[in-house]
Formats: sequence, structure tokens, C-alpha cells
Amino acid sequence: MNNRPAQDVDGGVVFTAKVVPGSSRTVVSGLLDGMVKVKIAAPPEKGKANQCLIEFLAKKLGVKKNAISIISGQTNPVKQVRVLGISADTLMEKLDLKQND
Repeated sequence: MNNRPAQDVDGGVVFTAKVVPGSSRTVVSGLLDGMVKVKIAAPPEKGKANQCLIEFLAKKLGVKKNAISIISGQTNPVKQVRVLGISADTLMEKLDLKQND
């Protein structure tokens, strides 16, 4: 059974992110219960944390911001995120996430 946090989908990858807004800086802090944990410096108001997440991931993954979309969980700390143009392996590598198989 594959319990990786990221799954390859048509044209990209979908992963579950646990977002912690209001942190001192924006950083990927590892894996938590099969989710990618991301601390966000922006506050959780008026979509600022979501925007910060998208900008951070675009820079970290080397894709354009419009290649990233939050497909569920806009107002929830647990979000489904889709990134077009990369694979699950590339996502894990670029976010420095180690997978124990």
C-alpha cells in the first residue's frame, strides 16, 4: 500500500498539506500523519495564508503560481493542493521530504 503524501495525477501531482498560519517564517517542517506540514508566516485571514502558501510552493518547486491550486480546504488547515507540471517524486525531492518505504 502506498501512503505517500503525494499522488501523481494527470499532468501533475496532488498532495495533502497541513498548514499552520501565523508562524515566524514560511517553511516546510516535514511530514505529519501522511501530510506535508507547512508553517506559513501570513495570518489566516482573507485568504492571505493560502496566497502565501501558493507563492512559497511556486518558488520552492520552480513552477508558476498559476500551476498551483488549492482544490479543497480553502478555509481549513488541511488542504488538498494540486501542482501541474511536476511528479510526486520531484515534489518530495524539492521539499526535502524523505519517504520511508
